[in-house]
Amino acid sequence: MASLAPSDVSRVVDSLTIEGPWRSRSSTRFWVLLVLAGVIATAGVVADSTATVIGAMIVAPLMTPILGVALNLVLADRNRLIRSAALVIGGALTVVAIGFLIGSIGHPLDQYASNNQVAARISPRLIDLIAALATGTVGAFALVRSDISDTLPGVAIAISLVPPLAVVGLLLEVGRYADAEQAALLFGTNVAAIVATGTAVLLAYRMRGTAREAGYHVGDLSGTRLALVAAALVAVAIPLTIGTLAVARDQRLAFQARPIAQQWARDAGWQIATVEAVDGAIIVTALGPPPQVDVERLRRDLDAHGLAGADVTVRLVVGGTRFCPAGSTQCEAVDGLT
Repeated sequence: MASLAPSDVSRVVDSLTIEGPWRSRSSTRFWVLLVLAGVIATAGVVADSTATVIGAMIVAPLMTPILGVALNLVLADRNRLIRSAALVIGGALTVVAIGFLIGSIGHPLDQYASNNQVAARISPRLIDLIAALATGTVGAFALVRSDISDTLPGVAIAISLVPPLAVVGLLLEVGRYADAEQAALLFGTNVAAIVATGTAVLLAYRMRGTAREAGYHVGDLSGTRLALVAAALVAVAIPLTIGTLAVARDQRLAFQARPIAQQWARDAGWQIATVEAVDGAIIVTALGPPPQVDVERLRRDLDAHGLAGADVTVRLVVGGTRFCPAGSTQCEAVDGLT
C-alpha cells in the first residue's frame, strides 16, 4: 500500500487534533456540537424517531477524538493520546448525563419497553462488531485519502456512537441498569473497532515514517500498546458472542414453543397473540373469552416436547398472568407481572 505524502500527514493530524484551551476554536466546536448531538439523539430516542437519531449521528463529533486515539497510538505521542482518550471519555459521560437529565423531565409509563430506538441498542451481537470493524475501516481510509472524504457522513450514520450513550442515560434514569449496560457495550464495541481499524490503516499507510520525515515527533511504538488494542477487541467480542448465542437460543426456544402454544389455544377456543423467549424463559400472550384456559395443560404440553427446562409465563388478556416454573406442573397467579 502506498505511503502518505507529508501534506497528507499534516491534514490528518490537523483534522484529528482538538486543542487544549477550552476556548480554542477546535475545542468549542467539539463541545458545542457534542452537546447539541446529545440533545438531538436523546430527543430522537424519546420520540422513537429514526430520522432525528440519524441527524444526531451526522452532527456528533465523537469520531474525531476516537480516531485521534488511533493516530496518537501510531505516532506514540503520549500526551496527545491521553488528551484524545480523555475527550472520548468526557464526551461519552456528557451525552449520558444529557440523556439522564432529559429522561428525568418525563419518561413513558412503560419505561421505553415499546421504544424501537431503545430496543435496537440493548441487544448487541457479534455482527455489530463485524459491522463496526468494516465501518471503522472505511472511516480511517476516508481520513487518509482526501479524494474519498465525502464518504465520512455515511460512516457517521453507519457507526452508532451518540445514540447508544443517550439510551444509557435514559435507561439509567428509569432504573433499567442491565439494559443500560448493554447499550454501553454497543458504544464500547464501536469505539474499540474504530481504534483498531484506524491503527491498522494508519500503519498500513506508513504514517510513522512519513510523519517523521515531515518533522513530527514520533515515539517508540511498543508491542504492548498494539496488544492492548487487540485485547480491547477481544474484551468486547466475548460478551457479544455470549449475547449472540443467547439470542439464537431464545429464537430457537420461541420457534419450538409457538406451534405447541397455538394448538393449546385452539383447543380452548382462544388465540395466541405472541410467543417469545427472553433469557431462556418462554412468554406466551393469549386472548379469548371465559372460561379461562387450562394453563397447567400448556406447561405439560411444553414439557412433553422437551421444553421442561424453560420457565413459562402466560399472559391472559382475560384472566391475568400465570407463572409456570421449570420442574413443576403447577402454575400460579402473578399480580403486576408484565
